[in-house]
Amino acid sequence: MQTVKSPFSTSSLYNFLANAKHLFNFAIFSSLAPTSKVLNPNLFHYLIKTVKLSETQALTISNRYSHIKSTATPQSVYQFFQNLGFSDSHIRSAIRVSPQVLFSTVDKSLKPKIKFFQDLGLVGYELGKFISKNSTVLTASLEKKLVPRIEIVKKLLLNDEENKDLLKVLTRCYWIISKYPESRLVSNVAFLESCGIVGSQLSMLLRRQPRFFLMQESALRELVSRVVNMGFSVDSRMLVYALYTVNCMSDETFTKKVEILKSFEFSEYECREMFRKQPNLLRSSEKKLKLGIDFFLNTIKFKKEVLVYKPTLLMMSIEERVIPRYKVLEIIKSKKLLKKQPSFINVLNLTEDEFMQKFIARFPNEAVELLVAYEGRTLESFSEKEEEGEE
Repeated sequence: MQTVKSPFSTSSLYNFLANAKHLFNFAIFSSLAPTSKVLNPNLFHYLIKTVKLSETQALTISNRYSHIKSTATPQSVYQFFQNLGFSDSHIRSAIRVSPQVLFSTVDKSLKPKIKFFQDLGLVGYELGKFISKNSTVLTASLEKKLVPRIEIVKKLLLNDEENKDLLKVLTRCYWIISKYPESRLVSNVAFLESCGIVGSQLSMLLRRQPRFFLMQESALRELVSRVVNMGFSVDSRMLVYALYTVNCMSDETFTKKVEILKSFEFSEYECREMFRKQPNLLRSSEKKLKLGIDFFLNTIKFKKEVLVYKPTLLMMSIEERVIPRYKVLEIIKSKKLLKKQPSFINVLNLTEDEFMQKFIARFPNEAVELLVAYEGRTLESFSEKEEEGEE
């Protein structure tokens, strides 16, 4: 009787398992390896091993620069960034944002530009952080683009001798020096100036919303037209604050804030008046708006007209200013310490020192109770402050 050899004999089983393991490893390697052909193996492996880019990122960059066979320039650039104190993550990010930087000459191209930003005040970690997000600035011409663009921005920022505002603008929106500044920025500035937004107002707007200056002029004109239709004139000093408010929030959020006012029975006209007098009002959180209106109308018993006439009251801190001062006045009133009750609006407008002197320091016998009501401080701590002041 002929013996049939089992396909699962010891040797066969060993070979099967070995082949299976090989196929398994190959499958894993294949799943990790790029699906496209690597055109520049030297650069591909350098980007993975040294720069620590992902295989996909390394493949994209190495294939894009397949004509550059040597890694000498990328190595010098990488070393240059390291010597500047850039972290590995800063360098990786800079290369991902602008791979072209990796193939720039250090002495002729990178060093002058880096020194330019260092002279502006960007140094150390902050410089690394800035370049990691905005490395495209290192690919722009220093003399033809970076220097004149920075000068345009600096002229708009008043009293900025130490470049603090300039650095804020650059870190908030580096596009201000990389996208159409000679045309779009300049033309938008000219249009805003024609609307009466000049000098310190223009500087304020640039500091707070640099992206505002990069809008297409047609969009900027539409925004100004929208705000004018809300009741602002082009020569109003409040126009710039209205533009800032409307532009920094979505239409949905803006409408929601107005609806909060209407929920307390303010009319459409009253809402417009409040916004016209204090455009910053609608940048307050929903919680602050509700808390403030509720307290002024239902606790202090102000009429709505008071808030329409003076919406700045709603900009004050309810929990840290309005309520504590109200509590102090209520104690003074209950103890009949004053013959005539002061206007609460006038009380809110007092500085901290003025309030302490007029409504706490002048009543030493009630100081403990008044201080606890105001901010929980003890008479001893208040006395210590007085003694320090006397010294």
